[in-house]
Amino acid sequence: MRFMKQEEAPFTFSIETTPSLPTRYCRFLARVLGWGLSYGNYLLAGIVWWQSDWFIALGAFLLGFVVFGIVRSKLHNDAIPTAQREYSYTDYAIATWYLWRYHCG
Repeated sequence: MRFMKQEEAPFTFSIETTPSLPTRYCRFLARVLGWGLSYGNYLLAGIVWWQSDWFIALGAFLLGFVVFGIVRSKLHNDAIPTAQREYSYTDYAIATWYLWRYHCG
């Protein structure tokens, strides 16, 4: 049986806040990437509908949910710290974490 020593402090869990991006260009990229993750599926379906018919656009719309979901999940798992991955984040927050970690931070 292991006893805790008196000088050991118990582990305290802390959550890192979503970082703020340093430049206006990086904040603009985060907005564009967050908007693309949120509404890119609808834009893709609209372009396909404009170029062909509504049945193919419906298929592209449904396939877009899968593709954009995979991209969103990949960005979420690559950028957000391991201890915080169980929390849900908005698309803008995922884009901010990603850009801060790999491009602008």
